[in-house]
Amino acid sequence: MSEGEGLCPMTRQNHTGHTFIVQFPAPLDMPASLDIFRRSGDDGIDRWDGHTLIRTTRVGNEVIPFTGTIIGSVDSPAMAVTLAHAPHATAVEQTVRAMFVTAPDALAALTALDPVIARLEARYPGLRPVSQSDLLTALIRAISAQQVNLRWATTTRRRLAEAFGYPHTLGSYQVFSLDAAHLAAADVAALRALQFTTRKAEYIVALATAVATGALNLEALRHQPDADVIACLTACRGLGRWTAEWFLARALGRPRVVAGDLGVRKAVGAAYLNGRLPSEAEVRELTAHWGAAAGVAQQLLLHALSHGLS
Repeated sequence: MSEGEGLCPMTRQNHTGHTFIVQFPAPLDMPASLDIFRRSGDDGIDRWDGHTLIRTTRVGNEVIPFTGTIIGSVDSPAMAVTLAHAPHATAVEQTVRAMFVTAPDALAALTALDPVIARLEARYPGLRPVSQSDLLTALIRAISAQQVNLRWATTTRRRLAEAFGYPHTLGSYQVFSLDAAHLAAADVAALRALQFTTRKAEYIVALATAVATGALNLEALRHQPDADVIACLTACRGLGRWTAEWFLARALGRPRVVAGDLGVRKAVGAAYLNGRLPSEAEVRELTAHWGAAAGVAQQLLLHALSHGLS
C-alpha cells in the first residue's frame, strides 16, 4: 500500500510533543526491518511509511501512541521518538529499545560457522526481526493470517481496527489499538461482516474473552519456558503450534524456528537444499545449529525468499 492509503494519511509534518533520541547498536537496518509493516499494506495498528513508524505501547492501563523517525544509518542507527507527554518517556523508551530482536554474539558465532547465514548477513546487514510488544494484537495478527495471503490478512485487521479498535492521534498521525474487553463484547456476526471467516471471528472473540476475564494471562507468558507457552496457547481454540511458535519468536523475542510454517520451510529449502521443500523435522535438524541467533537467521532467510534470492 502506498503512502497516503489506508485508514488515514501518514504525513511527515512536525507535531508537538516530547521528543528524544534512541541510539541502537550497529549494524541495524531499521527501514528494511520495519518494511514488514508496509509490504502487505497498512493495518492501522503498526504503521510504517518508509520514514516514520507509529504504534502504541501500554503504560499501566493507558495506551500511549508514539512515533519513531529514522535519523541514523545502518552503521549509526538512531530513531527520533515523539510522544505527547514527557512522563511516559521512560516507558516508551524501554519499548523502543526492545523493538528489534538482536543476538550480536550468537550471530557472530553463527556467521563464522554457517556460510549461508554469513552470506545473507553480508547481503542484508542489520536486517532484524521487529518485536510485537502488544501480546493480544500479536495473536490476533496470527489468527488473521491463517490460511490467507498476508495482504488480505492486513485488510481484515485494518477493518477490525477501524470498527473495534481505539483511535489515538499524535499530531498529524493516527494509530489504532485493540482492547480485549471491547473485542470480547463483539458479536461474531459483526466480525463476519468485516469478512473474517466464522471460525476466525469466533477465535478472536474467544481469545479476547479469555484475556479480558483473566482466564489467559498473556503477560505471565513472558516469563514462562517455551514449552509452557506453547501448551498454554494451544489450549485456546484457534491457536495451533505454529501460531504459538510465531508468538514466541515475534512477540517474546525467543530464538524459535517455526519449522512447520510453509514460508519457513521454503526459505530453509532454498538456502540449504537447492530449493527442495523440507519436512518440519528436516527444518528443525537443518537449523538446530542456529542457537540463540535463530530469530535473526530465520528473518534473514525469509527476507531473501521474499526477494526471490537464496
